This record gives sequence, C-alpha cells and structure tokens, in this order.
Amino acid sequence: MEKGLRIYLFRHGQTTYNRDKRFTGWRDPELTRLGKEQARVIARKLKGKKFEVAFQTRLKRSKETLKEVLKYHPECRKVVIDDRMIERNYGKLNGVLHKDFIAEYGQGEFDKIHRGFSVKPSKGESFAIVEKRVKSFIDDLKKLMKKEKVNVAISAHGNSIRLFRKLMEKANVKKTVSWTIPYLDYFEYTIW
Repeated sequence: MEKGLRIYLFRHGQTTYNRDKRFTGWRDPELTRLGKEQARVIARKLKGKKFEVAFQTRLKRSKETLKEVLKYHPECRKVVIDDRMIERNYGKLNGVLHKDFIAEYGQGEFDKIHRGFSVKPSKGESFAIVEKRVKSFIDDLKKLMKKEKVNVAISAHGNSIRLFRKLMEKANVKKTVSWTIPYLDYFEYTIW
C-alpha cells in the first residue's frame, strides 16, 4: 500500500438550479432525480476507499451527496460542517437565470462574472476571495490529517473544488478558470 494520507474530494449532484442554468451560489435548491443518481454513482466509485472524517457544507446538496457516500463507509467516525468549502456566493445574482443575465448584459459580461478570476458580482465573491477561504480550509485540513492520521472525504461545490484543485495542483489562473468540475468523478490527493 502507498504511504500517505488521502483526500477524496467530490462535487454534489445536479440541483434544480444547475439543471435550469441559474447562478446558484448560497441558495439551497434540491437535488434533481439525476443529481440523486449522480450522488449514488460517486458513492459506488468511492466504495473501496477508506476515510475516517468527512466534510460537508451547510447546504443540502452537499449533505445529501455525502449521505449517499457514507452508506459504504462505516469507518467514518466524524462528519464536520465547514462552510469554507461552500459554493461561491454570487450575491445579487444568486438565483438569476444565466440566459436572463446574458439578455440584459451580454455574453461578454456573463463570461467575466462566470470565469473572471478577480471579478466580484455585486454583494458576492470573486474566485480570488473564494481561494482565500479554501486555502484556510486546506491549511487546517492538513494539520488535522497529520495530527489524527486520518483520510478524509469532502462533499463540496464546483467553484470551491476549482480553487481547492488550483492550490493542491499549483495550477495557474488560466487553467483554473477553464476547468469544468464533473458530477460523476472525484479528485484524490495524497499528503505527507
């Protein structure tokens, strides 16, 4: 067996807002039927992995996806809510349909908001802001893992995962904003 402690990071299943192409942010929509199946797929893919601690955010899409994963993991002894891995807050755009935004402001403005690293929607967060809270989470996560000698699973959101990957993979901004975070796969990292 390889040495090191493992992190298993995955995105929640599709929500009604994802399906409808809305800025989701900190809104708390339900998983769709497809989203529930995606959560079961991730659960099956992680079935053979072992972890003792799991993280989720306060949003039900994160919790419901993790609940499916935990069905295969009786060894997981602790579930922690940590909103540093919550979705990017789109502020006043939370809940707005992408097509309505594009109709009013144009595709160029949508692209800036959607993938511009330092662009902050009104009352919302830029990727740069999200990166700071994700970095704080990673720093604390590594300390916990080393101290307690545990593997962890993290049920998170597309944009927080994007910044987690940037930091762990030492990726540049251009590469980071180009990533699409899948519903049906997970990212595995080994530390220490």
